[in-house]
Amino acid sequence: MEQKRSSFTGKIGFVLAAAGSAVGLGNIWRFPYLAAKYGGGIFLLVYIALALTFGFSLMVAEIAIGRKTKLSPIGAFRALNKKFSFIGILAAIVPVIILPYYSVIGGWVIKYIAGFVTGQGSAMASDTYFSSYIGSTAEPIVWFALFMGLTALVVILGVDKGVEKVSKIMMPLLIVLVIFIAIYVMIAVDGAWEGVIYYIKPDFSKFSIMTVVAAMGQLFYSMSLAMGIMITFGSYMKKDISIEKSTHQIEIFDSGIAFLSGLMIIPAVFAFGGEEALSASGPSLMFVTLPKIFATMPGGSFIGAVFFIMVFFAALTSSISLMETVVSTILDKFKINRKLCCVFVLLFSLVLGTFSSLGYSAWSGVTLLGMQLLDFFDFISNSILMPIVALATSIFVGFFLKPKTLIEEVELSSKFKAKKMFEVVIRYIAPVCILVILISSVLSAFGVIKI
Repeated sequence: MEQKRSSFTGKIGFVLAAAGSAVGLGNIWRFPYLAAKYGGGIFLLVYIALALTFGFSLMVAEIAIGRKTKLSPIGAFRALNKKFSFIGILAAIVPVIILPYYSVIGGWVIKYIAGFVTGQGSAMASDTYFSSYIGSTAEPIVWFALFMGLTALVVILGVDKGVEKVSKIMMPLLIVLVIFIAIYVMIAVDGAWEGVIYYIKPDFSKFSIMTVVAAMGQLFYSMSLAMGIMITFGSYMKKDISIEKSTHQIEIFDSGIAFLSGLMIIPAVFAFGGEEALSASGPSLMFVTLPKIFATMPGGSFIGAVFFIMVFFAALTSSISLMETVVSTILDKFKINRKLCCVFVLLFSLVLGTFSSLGYSAWSGVTLLGMQLLDFFDFISNSILMPIVALATSIFVGFFLKPKTLIEEVELSSKFKAKKMFEVVIRYIAPVCILVILISSVLSAFGVIKI
């Protein structure tokens, strides 16, 4: 007997769940760095322009594919054209790779929440604290397992009672916390307003083709594209909900949180160490630079705890989306019990994530392509598979499926005002942009260029 497909209860549930997926660690630890590096306001303008055209078109395509077929990636592409089912297979592999190592980082976040809550803020400000922590064998695995377990618990509850309900709680809280921290930093930290001006004032001297490339890459990775997530969430979307309006709302959430993250981080870092301190990004920014700043800030232990709780919400909503996509793909294929499926995915992710965690401790000598295990998994998924999936999807939609097919799906619920732009972007602009992202990501990973 065929199982009835789950669905979001309405538009708000879909938008918040999809936005929760899009809003992740990249918004917090990479967007501020890129904005500071590539001209502040100029970078923001380029990013918004790309979001409204390039990002919008790719997201609409993925959501429409999911809603039209009512299937997760593998089944969706097979249903549309069996010759292109390989795209769905590649898209389904991406979250399988990302979920374990992303959850390892989620475990680091919980560790830092515990540290600030228990008054260890000064210790965590040490230059060696983070490297010593991830260099230990057992403790990071314990925190990773806890984060992975929380993710699985939500997914086990299902689409409406788990993914949607948690997103409805966590996304508003995340927004409140980001705004609170941003306001606190601007009021409590001496010199913060100079950082605010540095962040939002356009610096035309820093504008170059790399500004566009960096904004394009950040947008692509930030919006949960080419990971099967938007296709899966689209498959849970009711036919009377506007895809166009929902996509715009997801973009507003994603871009808004990214902007507020910059408003929260750049003024603090700027006040702490000037323009030179803004060169940090990724884990070094979040787990090394920011704890140092919190240690010197009035009420630093409190604001540090609040900050990492906010980061936890962002990480958890993203990991839930990743796991839901993996689970949905398996359920579509094998029609097994959701709980059993979640347990299987949990166990698999625990094993693969443990490899990533050990790559900084017991297995630190093991490298692939000169990268530690977590960095290698990140490279394969983000720099290789995701751009390839997006490139193949845009070519498939633009020249084989034809944009008209997805335009008709979008127009089932409302008039598609941007359909002409969608057709041009998905056919001609998106493939070029994605090819640039693919090349620049690979070159950046191997240190040929620095983004």
